[in-house]
Order: sequence, then structure tokens, then C-alpha cells
Amino acid sequence: MNLRVNSISAPPESCSRRAPSRNIESLRRFGFFTYLREMFDAPDEVMSYLCFQYKVHDVPVGNEQTKALIKTVIEEPYLRVLYTTDERYTVKRSFYSNKISTSNSAVHVSQYLSITVDAEEKRQVEQQMKACASRLREIDEQMKALQKEAASLDRKENELLSEKKRLSEQKGKRRQLEQKISTKQDSLKQMEQNVVDLKKVEEETKEKIKAVNLLKVTIATAIVAQMKLRAKLTMEKVHLALEMAGLTAEKSKLENDCRESASEFKTLEQRCSRLEQRKVQLTEQCKGLLKRAKSNCRMQPDEALSEDLRHAFSKLPDTLDEVDAMLNEERSRAECFTGLSESVVEEYNRREQEIKHLERELQKKTESLNAYRQNISEAKERWLNPLKQLVDQINDKFSDFFRSMQCAGEVDLHSENEEEYDKYGIRIRVKFHSSTQLHELTPHHQSGGERSVSTMLYLMALQELNRCPFRVVDEINQTSIYVCVCFVSQGMDPVNERRVFDIVVRTACKETTSQYFFITPKLLQNLQYAEEMTILCVHNGPHMLPPNEWDKTAFTRRRLQRKARA
Repeated sequence: MNLRVNSISAPPESCSRRAPSRNIESLRRFGFFTYLREMFDAPDEVMSYLCFQYKVHDVPVGNEQTKALIKTVIEEPYLRVLYTTDERYTVKRSFYSNKISTSNSAVHVSQYLSITVDAEEKRQVEQQMKACASRLREIDEQMKALQKEAASLDRKENELLSEKKRLSEQKGKRRQLEQKISTKQDSLKQMEQNVVDLKKVEEETKEKIKAVNLLKVTIATAIVAQMKLRAKLTMEKVHLALEMAGLTAEKSKLENDCRESASEFKTLEQRCSRLEQRKVQLTEQCKGLLKRAKSNCRMQPDEALSEDLRHAFSKLPDTLDEVDAMLNEERSRAECFTGLSESVVEEYNRREQEIKHLERELQKKTESLNAYRQNISEAKERWLNPLKQLVDQINDKFSDFFRSMQCAGEVDLHSENEEEYDKYGIRIRVKFHSSTQLHELTPHHQSGGERSVSTMLYLMALQELNRCPFRVVDEINQTSIYVCVCFVSQGMDPVNERRVFDIVVRTACKETTSQYFFITPKLLQNLQYAEEMTILCVHNGPHMLPPNEWDKTAFTRRRLQRKARA
């Protein structure tokens, strides 16, 4: 299937719930009963894009009463697009004369997106989604509670560590005091012989704790080593599995090759057997023919060939077809000699003279044809080489323009047959997306905006080769007109319009280029301007102020105030 799928980007701020500019109740007197947005359902992102791009939340839908009052409806200044039961109306108002122009088109029967939705199933799914959302919120609350508990345990652990540090400090102080006390207890050693030595017990306990800690460290080290070994063995297992898969595939391939080779070998054996049988048949046939030939030459079967016969046979062809052809030729010659007359000889001589004369004429014509071809080749080189150089120059400029837009394009001289000079033509190939190849500029591969950009850049590449005092560019976003060159670029989208404007600015601001006059009723915002450009705003229309009442300072001040409020 050869399908083209368009993709769009939803606006960053959702517009799906945007309120209409007017309440539908104020339009019921014209037969309007709802807005277009309320007539269909769509995901929030799709509805947001439709409201943002096509203002479906502000397009009213009417009935037969609207169609009957259409002349009154189109006079309303706030209606731009509206629908009746079977037609769509578009209202445009001129900026200069304030006149109204309308266009209407029939509303076609729905072909796509006509699948209905089971409301009950949708309600059940929405309930399930709400239940899942509620369950998710409960899980989130449990997670938050567990996180709080973990934080509390972390704080408790820190408190215990602080308490342990404090106890360790007190233990050090105690050790110092015990050392001081030990000096005074020397005199009491004899009296304390029957008392348990606490210090010795404490030291033994410390030794046991130390031994247990060492055992823990040893076990932990062994566990880490085992985990490393397990990871290493796992990686080796994966590598061996991959290698086994490769060897299995190679084995399958070799088995297939072996089966194919065995089949081919069997076919060759059968062919050799057939050839061997054919060889035996041909040998027997040759022996019979040799015997027949010796019989015709009155020779004994075991008698060898004489030198004369060997010499005569050496001059004969090697294949049977050539021998048959030679026999037929000799028979024809023999038949031609029967009934030979003097008139035939004279006719032969006359034809021979005519043949020689025609050969001389053919030689002269061939020489004339070669001379004519030589002249054509020289003229072709004098014409084609400069033309190719000119096309190469156009291609360099055209490619540079496309390269500046992060795209690709080329121009070449194309002809299916080099000798058909009337079929020569310029071929333009462009690529606007990195994932595609260069395609010839046709209505099937590129959009209208892309074709307009390609045509305008091609004409600008041509203008680089043509020197003139100035050039005029009129309405780049509607219809572009160059001096000595006219072309139409309707339907150019803002992205392509911005690209072409940037290229025109860079080209016009070069020191060696002609002066450009750029005329347009509107410009995109945030365009790149250069210091070499001069901008003139022409104010015209039936509602414009007279020149003596125009205050530029007040206009600038009001514009800055409005921008600050926005």
C-alpha cells in the first residue's frame, strides 16, 4: 500500500476546553444550534490541535433556517466559517474595500473515522480506569507512608549512631578512670582472689567478638567473590550460547550446501551417463559412416587412407552442418552450369560492373557520412560542453542554497538518448528529509510548498548567472514575480516562506549582487534582518488617516504599552 500519513504536534497548552467567542444562544435566531466541536469526540491532544489550528470550537452549525437566512448570516462581522445541514460556507472580508466574499462547498458523506463507540462499554472502561486511578492513588499513599517510615527509621538510626558515639566516648573516659583505679587496687588483689576478674572476661568477650567479626568479613568476601564468579560464568554462558547459535546456523547452511551439492552431483552423474550413451551411439554411427565411405572409395575395410585422400579430407570442414552446407553450395553451382548461354554471361558481367560502381558510390557515401558525423560531433562538443559547464554552475548555486537549509538538491542535464537533441532538458532533484533519497521534482513526491521553494531557489540560482541593475520580488507568500522571470508559488507554508526569505536576504546583502525590491502585504514574525536592508511601510486603504494626521511617536508609544500589558 502506498499511503501518506501526516503527523502534527499538539500545542503545548491544551486548547480543547477553550470557550467560544460567542454564546450559542445569541446565534439561535439564525438557526444555529451548536458548535462544530460538540459534533464529534476525539482525544484531548487531537481536539486541542483542531481547536488551535482550525478553531472548531468557534465554528457554528445550523439547520435549514440558517440556509434560508444565509444572506443575512454572512453579513455578521464575527462569522468566518459556518456549516448548514449539507454545506460549508467560508466568509472573507477585504482589508482594503471591506467587501465580503463567500465560498461554499458541499459536505460529503463521512468515509473515514465513521466507526461508532459503544457508550456502555466506554462507560465501563472509564469506570475501570477510575478504579485503577483510585487504586493507584492508594498505592501512592502507601508508598508515601512507607517513605515517611523509612525516613523516620533513618533518623532513628542516626540518633542511635550518635548515642553509640556518645557511649564510646564515655567508655574511653571509663577506661581512663579504670587505669587510675587499677593503681589503687593493687593492694586489694589478695582480697579479691575469690572474685571474678571482670576485665579478663571483658577481654575474652572482645576477642570472641573480634573473631566473629573476622568470620563475617571472610564470609562477605567469599560471597562477593562467588557473585563475581557467577557474573563471569553467566557472561561466558551468554557468549557460548551466541557462539552455539552461530555454529548452528553455519551447520544448517553447510547441511543445505551439502544437500544441494549432492543433488547437483547426482544430476551431473545422470548427465555424464547420458553423454556416455550418446558417445557410444556416435561412435557406432561414425564407424558405419567410415565403412560406407571406404566402400564408396572402393577401399578395403582395414585399408589405410592414401595421402591424396588425407589432403582432400583436411580441406573439408570439421562439423556436419558445415559439410552439408558445402554440399548444397556445390549442388547449386552444378545446377547453375546447366543450360548456360551467352546472354547469361553478359548479364553476369553487367551486374558485376554495377556492383563495382555501387561499391564506389557506397564508399563515397560512407566517407561523406563519416565527415558529417565528425562535424556533428565537433558541433555537439562546442554546444554541449559550455551547456554542461553552465548547468554545473547552476547546480553549485542550487546545492548551496539547499545545503544552507539542511536539505539536499541538485540540477543536471538529462536526456534518455544523447542523439535526440530535442529531448534534452533540465532535471531537478531535491530531498527535504534526511530519511529519504533524492527525488525528481514532480507533483507526486513533493508538497506544494516544497515545490515552490525548489522552483524559487532554482530561479535564484539562475539569477546568479544573469547580471542586472535590480530585481523585484512581489508577494513571496502568494505569487512571486522576478524581473525577466515569472513563476507562481501559491500555498507556501510559513516554514518554507521563512527559509526562502532568509536565503533572499543573504543573497541580496552580498556586495556583488543586484539591488532587490521586496514587496509583500504581510511578513512572518521574528524574521532575520540585516543592516544593509531598508524597510518602508506603505499605509493605504479607505480607512487610513491622512498623512498630516499620522503621529508615529504616539503609534510607537501605544504599541509598546500594548506589548507591555501582553
